[in-house]
Amino acid sequence: MQLRDNAERYGLVSRLLHWGMALVLLWQLLSVAARVLLPDTAIDDFLWSTHRQTGFLLFVLIGFRIVWALANISRRPPSVSLAARLGHILLYVLLFAVPLLALVRQYGSGRAFEPFGIPLFSGFDGDSIAWMIQPASLAHGALGWTLFALIVGHILMAFWHRRQPGWTDVLPRMWGRN
Repeated sequence: MQLRDNAERYGLVSRLLHWGMALVLLWQLLSVAARVLLPDTAIDDFLWSTHRQTGFLLFVLIGFRIVWALANISRRPPSVSLAARLGHILLYVLLFAVPLLALVRQYGSGRAFEPFGIPLFSGFDGDSIAWMIQPASLAHGALGWTLFALIVGHILMAFWHRRQPGWTDVLPRMWGRN
C-alpha cells in the first residue's frame, strides 16, 4: 500500500486525510444544522458542545493536509481542468480560513480556549477586542456555508466526471483503487 501520492491516484495519507476530514466536516454540518433547526434541544446541546473542538481539529488537519499536499505536489494526479484546480485551492483556503476566524473571535472575546483539554490560550479580564470579534463573527458563518456549498459542488462534480463519456473518472483516485 502506497503512502505517498502518484500520478494515477492519491496515497494512503492523502486518502485518510480526505475521508477523515469529510467525516469531521459532516459532524460540523450536523452541529450547525441542529443549532439552526433544533434549537434548545438535547440534540442541539450535545452537537453544539463539540463544534469548537471539532473546528480546531479541522484547523490542525488542514494545516497538516496543506503541508502534505505541497510535499506531494509533483507526484499528485493531474487536475482535470483549471476550474478543478481553482476549486480545490478555494476549498483549501476556506478549510483554513473558517476555523481561523473562529479562533480569532474566541481569542478576541477574552475567553479561554482549551480544545480536548489542551490549553491553547487563556482568557483575559477587561474589554473584548472588537476588531477581532466583529469581522470574524460576520465572516465565519457566511464562509462556513460557502464552504459547505463548495463541498456539495465538489461531490457532484466527482460523480459528474464519473458519468461523462470520455471524461476522467476522478473518484478511483481518492478511493484508492483503479
